Amino acid sequence: MINIFEVNETNNMIEHECLDVRTITIGINLLDCVRFDVKSTCDAIYDKITRIANDLVSTGNEIGKEYGVPIVNKRISVTPIALVGSSICKTTEDFVEIAKTLNRAAIQVGVNFIGGYSALCSKGMTKSDELLIRSIPQALAQTEYVCSSVNVGSTKTGMNMDAIRLLGTIVKETAELTKEQDSLGCAKLVVFCNAPDDNPFMAGAFHGVTEADAIINVGVSGPGVVKAALTQCRGANFEVLCETIKKTAFKITRVGQLVAQEASRRLGIPFGIIDLSLAPTPAVGDSVAEILEEIGLEKVGAPGTTAALALLNDQVKKGGVMASSYVGGLSGAFIPVSEDHGMIEAAQCGALTLEKLEAMTCVCSVGLDMIAIPGDTTAATISGIIADEAAIGMVNQKTTAVRIIPVVGKGVGDTVEFGGLLGYAPVMPVNQYSCEKFISREGRIPAPIHSFKN
Repeated sequence: MINIFEVNETNNMIEHECLDVRTITIGINLLDCVRFDVKSTCDAIYDKITRIANDLVSTGNEIGKEYGVPIVNKRISVTPIALVGSSICKTTEDFVEIAKTLNRAAIQVGVNFIGGYSALCSKGMTKSDELLIRSIPQALAQTEYVCSSVNVGSTKTGMNMDAIRLLGTIVKETAELTKEQDSLGCAKLVVFCNAPDDNPFMAGAFHGVTEADAIINVGVSGPGVVKAALTQCRGANFEVLCETIKKTAFKITRVGQLVAQEASRRLGIPFGIIDLSLAPTPAVGDSVAEILEEIGLEKVGAPGTTAALALLNDQVKKGGVMASSYVGGLSGAFIPVSEDHGMIEAAQCGALTLEKLEAMTCVCSVGLDMIAIPGDTTAATISGIIADEAAIGMVNQKTTAVRIIPVVGKGVGDTVEFGGLLGYAPVMPVNQYSCEKFISREGRIPAPIHSFKN
């Protein structure tokens, strides 16, 4: 039974510690929307999305008001569009038409992002995959709400180096086409290894091909809650520290479970998973970096950072799985530089480098996220960064990703303003030595030996 202490505790988390439900995301299967041409398919896609998601925003707002829990974002994810358009899209322009349709549908239902302009090509690219990837710069430049992702590797299949090489160029082209907005298009593009198909967070959300026709996935977040709890156990041993994080993650997840079940009931759509990732914002007091500093680091990036992050990530997962039988997505701690006040400060003072961030991705829930780099960084270097991160995911059987922004016209020391939840970021230096000869090799890097399990 819930007692008054627990009610007051949750209210305090919401009012003073930045607890929120970061997103309710409806996943929608679009495979049954394929028709005999692009226009008819676009019409069917628009009709299905606007029909299923018509009440998403109003329902989310009602739940938030009734339960007093802020529900920050309402989003949609769809079947990877490379699959949807495989039989009808013959040019990159055909795929861009679908992107525009997704954008129109997002505007109509009032969501803040729609994900799934995606290709899954870890073992090779089909013609459709390649066309969609080549269309990404134009699609993201001509839409406001569409998000794109490409899965280039997995532990079972290895790494598709042809796709990785191509994506270095695509990131550069996307930056150039959106340079008037500080290359903002790149903030809507993420490259994955081992991409989960039930992730409610953008830019990586897409609807898995084996999932139901529509499904509700919810992402909760509470870095401020975890930090506040840790201030009560300063100087305690690791057992107390871990128990405190675990118990706090349990409470956060239960709030998300309540919202997810209520949204599922009201919308008449099955509940999928709770993603309990600690997703920061640029607001002071809502930072993963500040949690790590509360654990005992002078500044994120100091020796011990990777160990502290590993501890945090593991205890968040342990607390979450005790609170819900349907924990999924990424679930852990995010380290997006531009979206985390503490990460921004650490990068600005030189405590946090690209290489240290890469080391941290070995133990966190995603990867190199929302990092601004000089606009003159070469496509080969960007591909090399993607390859390094994909290799970490492939070998360690975990999700890793790269969302990196080569800001046209900006160099190391400049600051880039993205606005809203995307925040702002210092432009970070990149290793200047070339990997061109490595990236120019064709083919796949094979899956690691430990992937052979059946």
